[in-house]
Amino acid sequence: MPLPEENRAYNGVKVFSTTMIGQRAKMGEEVTNWLRAHPECVPVDTVIRQSSDNRFHCLTIIVFWRTS
Repeated sequence: MPLPEENRAYNGVKVFSTTMIGQRAKMGEEVTNWLRAHPECVPVDTVIRQSSDNRFHCLTIIVFWRTS
């Protein structure tokens, strides 16, 4: 469930992006590990995007966070 608009203020952004199939499969783990390593970063919003052309498929996860 998204946070109410007044609680979405952020002061940092972390971008995770890859086109490699093996890395795409592990991206959720990478995001989780980063969040665990940075407990001072409280996520306030997340955006997930996928883009493709004839050869490549890119997955991007953007985490907007604020310091606690």
